[in-house]
Amino acid sequence: MQGEQAIDKTAIRNAATVIVLRDRDTQPRILMGQRGAKAAFMPNKFVFPGGAVDPGDGHVEAGSAIGAPCDTRLEEDSEAGLTKALTIAAVRELWEETGQILGTPGMWSGPIPDDWQSFAATGHLPHAAPLQFIFRALTPPGRPRRFNARFFLVDANDLVTDPDDFSAASDELSHLQWVALSDARSFDMPFITEVVLAEVEARVSDRSPPASVPYFKNSDEENLFLRLRGVPMPDKD
Repeated sequence: MQGEQAIDKTAIRNAATVIVLRDRDTQPRILMGQRGAKAAFMPNKFVFPGGAVDPGDGHVEAGSAIGAPCDTRLEEDSEAGLTKALTIAAVRELWEETGQILGTPGMWSGPIPDDWQSFAATGHLPHAAPLQFIFRALTPPGRPRRFNARFFLVDANDLVTDPDDFSAASDELSHLQWVALSDARSFDMPFITEVVLAEVEARVSDRSPPASVPYFKNSDEENLFLRLRGVPMPDKD
């Protein structure tokens, strides 16, 4: 997540978070890191890699797109055309914060945005097909930053990099490590991360997309728990 100093602190920003699952058939582990003590949002907490969608993410050349039914569930109760930007942001944030590449070999044919230069230099295009949309949450009012975050699950086998090599990671997350899923709740993490862990646990032995995607919609008017199934949201009169 870059350029925090330039953002509108009152705006709700669309965001993407990536849960990388490793050794799901033996000893399931997830990739986590710790936010800095001076971070404006969730300081010192252990979190999954992720951050806000950048303006150019929706225009980045992609090697693949997320599949059904995840694509229609991302579209539900969202701005038109946001699905690609969310999935591409997920790939970018994973690269920036962990140095891990979710990509497919390919050369970029057009202009490369500044925040994609290092990824493109690896000879890969962002690969969104392995992402599985499993959770969505809108940060409650009153927080220093508010995000409408979509959480994506991906298997570590889909990475093209060594999962133990974090040498290309930025300094946004420290103590990057593979945490045993059975031990994860012993870490100091945000409440919503604990909630998402339950969804991850349900997907360890089931590789298919969930029957529906939970959505904690903490708006200024009301707090709702919704289920996204990829159908149009009903009008509220």
